[in-house]
Amino acid sequence: MEAPSILVVDDELLIRDLLYDFFSGQGWQISIAENGEKALDILRDRKIDLVLTDIRMPEMDGLALTRHVKDSYPDIPVVIMTGYPSVDSAVAALRSKVADYIIKPFNINQLYKLIEEKLKEKDH
Repeated sequence: MEAPSILVVDDELLIRDLLYDFFSGQGWQISIAENGEKALDILRDRKIDLVLTDIRMPEMDGLALTRHVKDSYPDIPVVIMTGYPSVDSAVAALRSKVADYIIKPFNINQLYKLIEEKLKEKDH
């Protein structure tokens, strides 16, 4: 089976580095973007199996990015991360058809298992 290709979108360098190091250590192909516009450029250029994005970012937030992804690439699951959870953002995420909504700080092993599940669901 081909290694999954994950796009990590977060304006925090520390989070991008952590997720890149961990997921590439699992043999996954990882692309990183610090904002929604760069994420959309990557989506146009590469095959991506799942998008993992922060919700709060300058210019284009994670919800706007999710809407773009779902409009152009409806088969790509999007998992949203946030350090500022709220009922409003969770409802908005669900309305945007996200695959899941994760609260920071997260357990990276649990996040890995969740992404594996979402990738399996996508393949069925």
